[in-house]
Amino acid sequence: MGDYRTLKVWERAHQRTLDDYRVMASFPREELFGSTSQTRRAAASIPANIAEGCGRNGDAELACLLDIANGSANELDDHLLLAHDLNGLADDDHERLGAKAKGVARMLATFIQTLRPTRRPNADSQRPIADSR
Repeated sequence: MGDYRTLKVWERAHQRTLDDYRVMASFPREELFGSTSQTRRAAASIPANIAEGCGRNGDAELACLLDIANGSANELDDHLLLAHDLNGLADDDHERLGAKAKGVARMLATFIQTLRPTRRPNADSQRPIADSR
């Protein structure tokens, strides 16, 4: 695929991770090895999987790792929702990070669609099934 740093989706995911780290710096110290660690790992996983996919052979492997990145984005969203609901994440931070998450998820979905070949109907599946009566 080439240099992952040239991809807008990687750039946005990377910037989002930086934002997440900045916001999580204000999380309670007792959460350092709990939710903060989990949230940071999920955040860092998104651009890391995009980068790894770009280093693999072929579009199928890249699409698979983009799917994993998308899963990590959903995991991150859940961690941030939990932090918000437990009053550890301010409303404005939650809304801002959530909007960025949706943007990255849309970009990942579009990228994945461009990598997956369109399926053509199989000629055999178009034939009517013979009546066996």
